Amino acid sequence: MRGFLLVGLFCFLASCGGSDPEAPASRAAGGVPRFGDADPHDWEGVKPWQYSVHGIDVSKYQGDIDWWAARSGGISFAFIKATEGGDYADERFAENWAGAAAAGVPRGAYHFYYFCRTAAEQADWFMQHVPADRRALPPVLDIEWNHKSRTCPYRPDAETVRSEMHDYLQTVARYYGKRPIIYTTVDFYRENELWRIRDYHFWLRSVAGHPSEVYSGQDWAFWQYTGTGLVSGISGLTDINVFAGSPAQWAQWAYN
Repeated sequence: MRGFLLVGLFCFLASCGGSDPEAPASRAAGGVPRFGDADPHDWEGVKPWQYSVHGIDVSKYQGDIDWWAARSGGISFAFIKATEGGDYADERFAENWAGAAAAGVPRGAYHFYYFCRTAAEQADWFMQHVPADRRALPPVLDIEWNHKSRTCPYRPDAETVRSEMHDYLQTVARYYGKRPIIYTTVDFYRENELWRIRDYHFWLRSVAGHPSEVYSGQDWAFWQYTGTGLVSGISGLTDINVFAGSPAQWAQWAYN
């Protein structure tokens, strides 16, 4: 899809000094952003700030976002929640979609999967709400177990999960002309054997270890390393992610 598959590339630009965990961001050696964190993890081995391209994912819960401040603070991309299931649309999607674009922040939209709706219904719902903008980042399928759902306790077997994913991804890819990204969590990935899915970029959540340790052998494009990040332009907490490659690779990936 973007000319190459990333293989967990390490930037290793420089080792970093300490930072104030309450500050939105500081700069490590080489100008790499190092964001504050309300509940920082004591990283060993490969650390998030050894990657040079950082971004956020947001929904209505981040409230009003100053996208210019976020960009100035070191944010290089954003994934914005658009839809969930077959009948819920994030009420701030249009505002965030336009705001990120106006500030020059590359952005993509994501859909949160709901196991009590068909893949076809959910793909159609997403396509109704997210513009087909060729300048946008690829769409994202956020698929994980929702332990707090009061309306859908259903957990299909692994084969059914992968079949539904295939149907959703294929439909969305045809519409947008870009192969979607798969976002997932450690337990969902393992229980549904998502390593069997090929030819898609993965965005992996791992807040207490590098993806190479937690998702052994899995290629990835994005790593969500915290859910308690502090970013300029956002008054509360937010998820922060890194891209697996260098700034030059990011430019090729995001703009081609």
